[in-house]
Amino acid sequence: MMSRPNTPSTLPRYLALAYGLLVIYASLHPFSGWRSTGASPFAYLNAAWPRYWTVFDLAVNVAGYLPLGFLLALALKQLPTRALPALAAWVMGTALSFAMESIQTWLPSRVPSNLDLATNSLGTALGALIAFFYGEPLFRSLTHWQGRLVADRPHAEPGVVLLGLWLLTQVTPETLLFGAGDVRHLVGLPSDQPFAPQVFQVVEAAIVGINLVAVGLFARTLLADRWPALVGVPLLIVTALGVRSLATAVLVGPDDAFAWFTPGSRLGLEWGAAALLVLVWLPADMRISLASLGLMAATVLINLAPENPYSAAALAAWRQGHFFNFNGVTRITASLWPFAAVPYLMLVARRI
Repeated sequence: MMSRPNTPSTLPRYLALAYGLLVIYASLHPFSGWRSTGASPFAYLNAAWPRYWTVFDLAVNVAGYLPLGFLLALALKQLPTRALPALAAWVMGTALSFAMESIQTWLPSRVPSNLDLATNSLGTALGALIAFFYGEPLFRSLTHWQGRLVADRPHAEPGVVLLGLWLLTQVTPETLLFGAGDVRHLVGLPSDQPFAPQVFQVVEAAIVGINLVAVGLFARTLLADRWPALVGVPLLIVTALGVRSLATAVLVGPDDAFAWFTPGSRLGLEWGAAALLVLVWLPADMRISLASLGLMAATVLINLAPENPYSAAALAAWRQGHFFNFNGVTRITASLWPFAAVPYLMLVARRI
């Protein structure tokens, strides 16, 4: 594929959109118990300073909106004058926070707060300022490396965002390794299969191996036909394993950092890597077809798999405070990811 270093990247727009949707979901999670309290949705603006708050709460609010301000400022880079993208990003981020805090009035599990609005606005402003001072060289570098690493094909940028979201799904320690697509908790379907260690090991190996092949072929389709294809795919898999280990160590406990490395996952990684080593050299249309079929097959398997006792223990260990909302984001991303990835692959297949 020919590189396109002089074509401005639209990746920040897709990243800003994806991150904004994640912020909305985290702000309104768990989306249940909606009711009217009779209070104005704007009453929190004139409320007294919250009695109970921690530095950690403030830091989380600032950190959560900082990437949004940064990405919005980069996405709006085409606006006239250098300061306008940063200013518009701050206004948009603050408006989003204002809307989320106001809507929380109807959620009994959430408490709208003027302090949250202020810290979210501060985080957006900091992100926009970073983009103001450093956004230009970062944007040029992004455009340059995207032209060298990413294949020059239509809709490549959304695919990169989808791979980034796939990495986010690895932060959910209660799911099987690479096990995206489990929607049973969304529709209230219990697992009818009894847990049997030997059967579960085979199912786990199949889920891990098929997903490894499917995601690897997905990534290969996005990479340029040069050395990036040789290192990009294994680098993505290694990064995913690193994210999984680090997230589990932080959110559950250091002793559980490698809890994902079970006999079933090891077997799946071994045969999945061996199969991917061969299939990655297939023509693009065949890679896309196999990736789509693999994701669909793995999604069916994970929804038929018996419940892993470790999953409930891992989930209970970290669904606390802000981590509860973060778990909601990572879990919904893991559940819906294949249902976004497969249509995307079908769209790409039509343009080859």
